Amino acid sequence: MKTLYTNAVVYDGGRFAAGEFAVDGGCVVPAGGVADRVVDLGGRHVVPGLVDVHVHLREPGFSQKETIATGTAAAARGGYTTVCSMPNLNPAPDTPQTLRAQTDIIRRDAVVRVVPYGCITMGQRGCGRLVDFAALAPEVVGFSDDGRGVQSDGLMEEAMRRAAQVGKPVVAHCEVDDLLRGGYIHDGEYCRAHGHKGICSESEWRQVERDIALAEKTGCQYHVCHVSTRESVELVRRAKARGLRVSCETAPHYLLLCDEDLQEDGRFKMNPPLRSRADRDALLAGITDGTIEVIATDHAPHTAAEKSRGLAASAMGIVGLECAFPLLYKYMVLPGIITLEKLIALMAVNPRRIFGLGGGLHVGDQADFTVLDLDARYRVDPATFLSMGRATPFAGWEVQGRAAMTVVGGREVFTDEVMKTNR
Repeated sequence: MKTLYTNAVVYDGGRFAAGEFAVDGGCVVPAGGVADRVVDLGGRHVVPGLVDVHVHLREPGFSQKETIATGTAAAARGGYTTVCSMPNLNPAPDTPQTLRAQTDIIRRDAVVRVVPYGCITMGQRGCGRLVDFAALAPEVVGFSDDGRGVQSDGLMEEAMRRAAQVGKPVVAHCEVDDLLRGGYIHDGEYCRAHGHKGICSESEWRQVERDIALAEKTGCQYHVCHVSTRESVELVRRAKARGLRVSCETAPHYLLLCDEDLQEDGRFKMNPPLRSRADRDALLAGITDGTIEVIATDHAPHTAAEKSRGLAASAMGIVGLECAFPLLYKYMVLPGIITLEKLIALMAVNPRRIFGLGGGLHVGDQADFTVLDLDARYRVDPATFLSMGRATPFAGWEVQGRAAMTVVGGREVFTDEVMKTNR
């Protein structure tokens, strides 16, 4: 059945223009000819579906925190049509058999596209034996031990060689265990003034530095997860200038908050931690000059009990799928820090290109797109989240913009109440 979407402002080639488009058989088709169904989008903006390359869906193994059903429902509500699932699961996806424990649930319950990562090491331990990269490669988007850094230089070098051989990226959580020293927030003024244990910036950037050298040596495509320090940004900037296949992401909380905003509340605890104002400024500069090409949420839900123990004892991780776009639109686009076109590149276009993911708005693409209501104004209310996770430092923040409709493969997987009423 051919559906014609009219009265839209469509993102195409980095620009927005008034137009219309059609979908048939799950793909974008030419708009001409007779349509079986016409949907008037009321002048709303339409963009390629958002992509989050860093999501913890928690299932299998930790369904008390999140399930694939609830996590992907949250993604759809946030405007995401594709999410990449991190491997800190039980069982960890370190063989085709253990990966299947996750993909079977994805096929049954996911409402958006979920592409999993495979582990780098057996058991996702960050040490020991490497996985069989060739066996996992056909089913995964890349290889990661996210939540742990691979500590051995030799092991990481061999992992990169094997990943390069199968044409997949290594996606690294960078953290030197020997530099952590029991820390759980940034080693800055707040940490020292309140008697907390700090995580130094070097614990991140030292491993970024090592990995970039190994990526250059092996020819591996290398992506750095959730960069949070100014040193990491500069290392990636220099690597790109040398023509290396290196990319990185940061998360909304590192762009909008710093350790000056910390409160004695588990909602402010994540890994990496909120860094200094100077680090945040460096991240913003990296966004502006193209060093940082991707914004990912690092959506990491936990139970209410796990997040109610203060900074020292709460689990690390916050949720982000349902509020990332409205936060970034309100606090980065509307003040003129970046354009809407730039934000869509960071949240949709660049992650697709870097990770070789499909879907979009060109004729022949899988019809994965998001209709945005840029006029919606409201406050972040975790009680309304579809995710099982509720912990966010942005609770109560005024925001603007949201997904009015999310479409995956031509199927409407989320439609907000305003859109339903006006159709």
